[in-house]
Amino acid sequence: MRIGFGLPHTGPAATPENVVKVARRAEELGYDSLWVSERLLYPVAPQTRYAGTPDGALPDPYRHNLAPLECLTYVAALTERIALGTGVLVTPYYNPVVLARSLTALDVLSGGRLRVGLGLGWSKDEYDAAGATMKARGRRATEFIQVLLATWTTDPAEFQGEFFHLPKSIIQPKPVQKPHPPIYLAAYAPGALQRAATLADGWMPVGVPLRAMTRMWGSLQDLARQAGRDPTGLKLAVRANFTLTEQPLGEKRWLFNGSPGEIQADVAAVRDLGAHEIIFDPTFSPEGTTVEGFLRTMEQMQALAEAAGATK
Repeated sequence: MRIGFGLPHTGPAATPENVVKVARRAEELGYDSLWVSERLLYPVAPQTRYAGTPDGALPDPYRHNLAPLECLTYVAALTERIALGTGVLVTPYYNPVVLARSLTALDVLSGGRLRVGLGLGWSKDEYDAAGATMKARGRRATEFIQVLLATWTTDPAEFQGEFFHLPKSIIQPKPVQKPHPPIYLAAYAPGALQRAATLADGWMPVGVPLRAMTRMWGSLQDLARQAGRDPTGLKLAVRANFTLTEQPLGEKRWLFNGSPGEIQADVAAVRDLGAHEIIFDPTFSPEGTTVEGFLRTMEQMQALAEAAGATK
């Protein structure tokens, strides 16, 4: 199982200097990948509750966020081998042809190190600010991925759909990775799982209890089989937003939150589920407020993964 780490591009540790420190240290330690997420804005009076906190409030780190693609492009120029992933970009905020070209540039400039995580988002405030609509967003997402694939893999590229239209055009260069950079979807609803099973290369869950993750992963594999795809070709990349504590938190804790022993057990369970990658991210923990915390927990989580038998 590969191991990745989140870059400090969200929260008080998000500075150019800290991004470089973490990226270079991760590469030195032998991490496989670095990841960014996306937050467009921090609404003062949010229209949508945040699912990751008991009171529905957005975590404070979201007040400060370096844009994900620009951050990865910066890191690409300052690293050599480590993969660079988006976990995840919110597709309704983009045009698919424009995004395809930006992602292609990142793949080309990095020498083929890009991994693309995509999702639909949830914030009504962000949708409003981006001029996006939640109406028919599932069908839009399906077409969005189809346009990405058409742009990346055909020449001339062309697409005519319900929502997006690409006239027959030469769009060069193409990505370094063939046939295209791997696409992971953060999918949870039945329709989204169907989309991942038919169009994506993998699934990227976050904040999902292990039992539900097991059930959903099995469902996604069944859907892929029904669509005529080999389910063993799909990859499971689990985002682990972790918080380390000195004392065990017990059975009712969140996945990847707790003592080193508890988190080690979680890593082993994800490995046993068949995950091909786990992405550790301390952004929302007390350690995530400083670059020293990022660097310290990077070594701690690598050691836990090794102890769990999860590394190569």
